[in-house]
Amino acid sequence: MSESKKKGAGRPTTLGNMPGGIKRRQPKRKKSKSNVSEVEPQELSTDSKTGKTLILGSKTKTPATVKPAPFDVEAAQEIIFEPNAGPQTKFLSATEQEVLYGGAAGGGKSYSLVADPVRYLNNPNARMLLVRRSTEELRELISVSKQLYPRAIPGIKFMERDKTWVAPSGATLWMSYLDRDDDVMRYQGQAFNWIGFDELTQWDSSYAWTYMRSRLRTTKASGLPLYMRATSNPGGPGHQWVKRTFLDPSEPGKPYWATDAEGETICWPKGHTREGEPLFKRKFIPATLFDNPYLSDDGMYEANLLSLPEHQRRQLLEGDWDINEGAAFPEFNRKVHVVEPYDIPSNWTRFRACDYGYGSYTGVVWIAIAPDEQLIVYRELYVSKVLATDLADTILELESGEKIRYGVLDSSLWHKRGDTGPSLAETMVMKGCHWRPSDRSKGSRVAGKNEIHRRLQVDEFTESPRIVFFSNCTNTITQLPAIPLDKNNPEDVDTKAEDHLYDALRYGVMTRPRSNLFDFDSSDQRTGFQAADPQFGY
Repeated sequence: MSESKKKGAGRPTTLGNMPGGIKRRQPKRKKSKSNVSEVEPQELSTDSKTGKTLILGSKTKTPATVKPAPFDVEAAQEIIFEPNAGPQTKFLSATEQEVLYGGAAGGGKSYSLVADPVRYLNNPNARMLLVRRSTEELRELISVSKQLYPRAIPGIKFMERDKTWVAPSGATLWMSYLDRDDDVMRYQGQAFNWIGFDELTQWDSSYAWTYMRSRLRTTKASGLPLYMRATSNPGGPGHQWVKRTFLDPSEPGKPYWATDAEGETICWPKGHTREGEPLFKRKFIPATLFDNPYLSDDGMYEANLLSLPEHQRRQLLEGDWDINEGAAFPEFNRKVHVVEPYDIPSNWTRFRACDYGYGSYTGVVWIAIAPDEQLIVYRELYVSKVLATDLADTILELESGEKIRYGVLDSSLWHKRGDTGPSLAETMVMKGCHWRPSDRSKGSRVAGKNEIHRRLQVDEFTESPRIVFFSNCTNTITQLPAIPLDKNNPEDVDTKAEDHLYDALRYGVMTRPRSNLFDFDSSDQRTGFQAADPQFGY
């Protein structure tokens, strides 16, 4: 089996008797010197008959003195690479500045990344860069490029010392590594029209990706777009920032205006004639094993992935970005725990929970209780630098017309600020936004985490999870599966992570302990938590 078939590169040209490809048909060349054909590099093209995107090999030019025959793509050119229908084709045809092609293993992502620069290698102004995290990892990409480029661009040369492809047009593609953040300095002063990152989650922070965006530059005369392209499986040290950058802002396949680490749209800077306008767009294109017929047909590769532990299987076979090794809640699954909003009956109990922070973020969740004791997180509020009194006003406005039975708030907000006035909790109570303090007894953090684990389980009697989230609670849905375990205390989550909505959820579920009757174990009852004093509002 050829390497291209193994990697899911798309349909390769058939040479010899290799089955399943497209046979090469070349026009007969006359031996007369006056009719010697010249060779011209060819770009990525679209077959007008089939509509398929093709990477084509050399095209023969007939001298002007000879009347040319009607041009036939299949007769005149070798089809070097035909992308598989679906995500592979969508990736190669995307026009957004930044695109991530990510998901399951075996979908042909890396091969697509190598194929993408071919369309620019006949442009003398093209300057491109393709990187992996290390030189060892780079070898595979170089091997694939050596199979593809010489057939697509006659006369192209690979400079082994510099790891650079140089086309007859003068276009260059530099294949390099970016191991540490400091390595970006090697590209200082360089300008590229196309930059590709293979296995983007291997970079533990967004620093390299963000810095290399500053290296995108070309001239109007070149006619070249500015693109950054990346591929990746879920998992790896950079899983969370990649997910936050490419997946969380929009649904798969839908372009969106790029946002920064704070979730704000990246705009043209102050002083520019286009000040305040969105700067560029991104897109995430999901990949599955079944996008690649060369791997999925015989089922062997799928069987190997099915044999993996659950979290790895969900990442590599299903392309599930909601699970990450080291995550505190690996059982969270959007397909199971996220539901579309519906009208909650007025007789269902509703309550809220809040983790307040002025300097960072404040997270509030609203929860309804179904008759079978399932919890429904139906609303969220996630804001920063908001005063407690203003927060109270916002909450009361959102709850207008609702009957909220009670609220639970981080107990630290009852701490007095010297002898000069009421606590932050008391200021909200005086505004009419009532609360009870959260459980801060010994072991309450771990107990709250364990209760969320129980709630995420599917009840064997109802065949439904014991907690679900409305799809409009986007921040909670994003943060919960992203929270890592504390490396020093695996029984708890890492408190340095973005955990404000998690803490609010934890406060809330601990006011409804025990998922159902069948969870009850009298030997596991904790003591020390007392109901709130009536002065707190409940």
